[in-house]
Amino acid sequence: MEEYIKIVAQIVIAFSIYNVWILRPKKATPWRGGEAKNIMEEFETYGLPKWFMFFVGFSKIVLATLLLAGIFYSDLAETGAVGIAVLMFGAIIMHVKVKDHPKKSFPAFSFLVLSLLVIVL
Repeated sequence: MEEYIKIVAQIVIAFSIYNVWILRPKKATPWRGGEAKNIMEEFETYGLPKWFMFFVGFSKIVLATLLLAGIFYSDLAETGAVGIAVLMFGAIIMHVKVKDHPKKSFPAFSFLVLSLLVIVL
């Protein structure tokens, strides 16, 4: 049962990352920091440079792919989960920095928890 929970967590995290960074980077969501309407505006809201946005996006896509590959090669799942956990912790800090309502941190917090679940299972 634990293995199924771990796999579901890996899939949820990975496809959510792909959704945000590949399918919807230019779309407004209720989770974006400040009043940002897209990812670029969100990183500007946080006071982060454009190059960092590309670095984070690339990193998240690679880590999400490691999570999916980790379904078949378990060592990769832990690497992907640790990386996602670090990035999600950073995202929560950015939401706090700009004094967002706590609900805007919900996705980052959820993926942090799911990543930790993947690590411990």
